[in-house]
Amino acid sequence: MDLDDFLKDIKSQPSYIIERRLNELVRQNYHFRHLSEKNKDLVFSLVKKYKEKLRTGIGVSQYVINRDMYKLYQNRYDEDLTEVDRDHIREILESFKK
Repeated sequence: MDLDDFLKDIKSQPSYIIERRLNELVRQNYHFRHLSEKNKDLVFSLVKKYKEKLRTGIGVSQYVINRDMYKLYQNRYDEDLTEVDRDHIREILESFKK
């Protein structure tokens, strides 16, 4: 599943379908496979935060992505994030940019 499949008919879908499709999208993304389980949960929580914006078709702004990435950078030692992990997370989040 790619982003186009996810965004197709998103306005007419109920929340549980969107959440299931979002889960599939994040879990099947090839960048996501390299992250640890703790980091996967972290990314999934970020993507869930964007769900409503994606549902309305607004998309996610670069400012929001940068703000979330900065928070991850500040907590990189607490979250055990490497630079490669942060790069993968940024690519995942930027795939939701409109």
